[in-house]
Amino acid sequence: MKRNIFLLVFSCLLSPVIINAQNAKVDSLKFFTDDAVLDMTLKTDLKSLAKEKEDKVYQPGTVSIKFPGEKEISQNVKISARGHFRRNYCKIPPMKIDFRTPNSPLQNLGRLKLVISCGRNSGNEELLFREYLCYKIYNLLEDKSFRVRLLNVTYEDESGKNKPLTQHAFLIEDDAEMARRNDCKKKKNDIAYFDESTNRELMNKVAMFEYFIANTDWSVRGHNIELIFKRKDDAALPFAVPYDFDFSGFVDAPYSATSPVIGDQPVTERIYRGYPRTMEELNKTIQLFKDKKEAIYQLINSFTLLDESVRKKLIDYSDEFYKTISDPDQVQKVFIDGARTD
Repeated sequence: MKRNIFLLVFSCLLSPVIINAQNAKVDSLKFFTDDAVLDMTLKTDLKSLAKEKEDKVYQPGTVSIKFPGEKEISQNVKISARGHFRRNYCKIPPMKIDFRTPNSPLQNLGRLKLVISCGRNSGNEELLFREYLCYKIYNLLEDKSFRVRLLNVTYEDESGKNKPLTQHAFLIEDDAEMARRNDCKKKKNDIAYFDESTNRELMNKVAMFEYFIANTDWSVRGHNIELIFKRKDDAALPFAVPYDFDFSGFVDAPYSATSPVIGDQPVTERIYRGYPRTMEELNKTIQLFKDKKEAIYQLINSFTLLDESVRKKLIDYSDEFYKTISDPDQVQKVFIDGARTD
């Protein structure tokens, strides 16, 4: 009898904990600082999604995420196709998922971009992993950067036209959340910003990072660069935050190409797109890359979802960059003599 009473009391005490755990909101900051690969199931009408050509047209869907040591969380979401080139190129279009269902456990995640594999073989996942590493490398260099979370996603087509497909993908941190954690904000304005009208020190870092990964597919004028502004200083110049690295030489996707303003060079050929800087400014940025070299190489070498041969190739490719920034004559040639003047 006493044992039964104890079990009843214990269950009553435990039940509220389970209910609270189920109703608790997922911490959006911790979500993107944990590197464990999450299993997620996404259900929606994939046929309808693939047909949609307009941006910001959302359709209903559901997601279920299994967190380590926790119960699976499921909720309704809104899903839209996004992007331009990859939407037409990929079998399943890139997506934006709106988790902001009121009083739902995942609502704090906001609206997140889901970067997917474009095909059904391991080669396509390799490209995804390479781009994921680009984000993780830049995280090592700068806090004002988009964090990412790797997933193993099972796509279930509610239209019944496609069989379930499981592949890796990754979510990109909400831009407003990224701004908030850096004591910044997004804002709407009609000002046309340029490289030289953003925070100079950070722009130096952005331009050298884009050179490091051999990416020319970016522009402060509104292409693959997000601008964020100091929350309490409206006079301060905005900070440039890069994203979308699939056209880089580091990823080396078969569909990638250099920016039309550059020419027809191979995408793996590094081309500097920053503006002129003094040697003192460059050396400060170069020193940062040198200080982070061991961490960058450790990140690449420990990413075992990529074959060892691919990891070695990425290390060799990175070695070329470090050889360049360690030679003063090459620094002068690439980053000063070869800087943009337009």
